[in-house]
Amino acid sequence: MKRIIIGMSLMMVSFASMAQGTYQLAVLKYNGGGDYYANPTALPNLIQFCNSNLGTSISKDVPYVEVGSPELFAYPMVHMTGHGNVVFSLSEAENLRTYLMGGGFLHIDDNYGMDQFIRTELKKVFPNNDLVELPFNHPIFHQKFDFNGLPKIHEHDGKRPQAFGIIVEGRLVCLYTYETDLSDGWEDKEVHNDPEEKRKQALQMGANILMYAFFGGD
Repeated sequence: MKRIIIGMSLMMVSFASMAQGTYQLAVLKYNGGGDYYANPTALPNLIQFCNSNLGTSISKDVPYVEVGSPELFAYPMVHMTGHGNVVFSLSEAENLRTYLMGGGFLHIDDNYGMDQFIRTELKKVFPNNDLVELPFNHPIFHQKFDFNGLPKIHEHDGKRPQAFGIIVEGRLVCLYTYETDLSDGWEDKEVHNDPEEKRKQALQMGANILMYAFFGGD
């Protein structure tokens, strides 16, 4: 109970900062050996795009925050990516669940190789809530920019891009983007040499995610 009260208090402080235009994003740092630090230029570039195109004033400073840290509650949205193994301890899963139930939002972008691990770990966070595929008419695809589902940024296995979510009490608390590699498309152009149109699509979809996470959209 004490953990929940502390978490909710920190979340209220974070949301007050949002109202003042001083909010900040973070990258989720996790254990298990996966490269949580992949795509270091991705989130800063997305923030710059949103500040320029949505009129937001998100801090350009993007820290790493550990899953089990109380500092998690200082951020209204955290981003997670990587190529490999992910492990949440029971206390980390509890902390992440409290954060999400308190109003936080988690975006997970599979950077190729994370899928088999993250699905197992998310069941620790929400044992009774499955990942469900979001339909193309979901509001997250129709914020500032209009999409018919996720754009395909990198091919990988050639599968169709899919957006999955965990919905708790009618609210989307976690978005998991699979077979799209959005965050690769957010990176500096010279990192992957993606066509400009692909980078534009990735940034626009990322902006939609931020708008939905911050301001709703149902």
